[in-house]
Amino acid sequence: MSIQPFHLAIPVHNLNECRIFYRDVLGFTEGRSSEHWVDFDFFGHQLVIHYKEKTKTDSSSNPVDGKDVPVPHFGVVLDMKTFKAFSSLLKSKNITFIIEPYIRFKGKAGEQATMFFKDPSGNALEFKAFKDMNQLFST
Repeated sequence: MSIQPFHLAIPVHNLNECRIFYRDVLGFTEGRSSEHWVDFDFFGHQLVIHYKEKTKTDSSSNPVDGKDVPVPHFGVVLDMKTFKAFSSLLKSKNITFIIEPYIRFKGKAGEQATMFFKDPSGNALEFKAFKDMNQLFST
């Protein structure tokens, strides 16, 4: 089964600050843009940041593997080599992690590397990689 690229549009309260974050810090290629939105190549998927005035946000989390996982969040499942390179890049750019890169569910079905951090507008991102990609949906 080939996977089609997804499209995700998220709100940001400072378009320029987030444009710099996604382009220069995370290293995503910028695509089309206007005064109100910018799209990026998000590991082959289309991520669009849209300006939206800052509002009060409800921060919540759920416990997973002894950690407080932010909800909502979004991200991409990477291969392990790309995950390691990307997490090293983020560490070199002094990203403040909500959950630092680590191995979750070690020795169990669905063993995976994962990490969480927020963009400048407070959107939570998760990137992960499975020890065995065939266990993506294992129970």
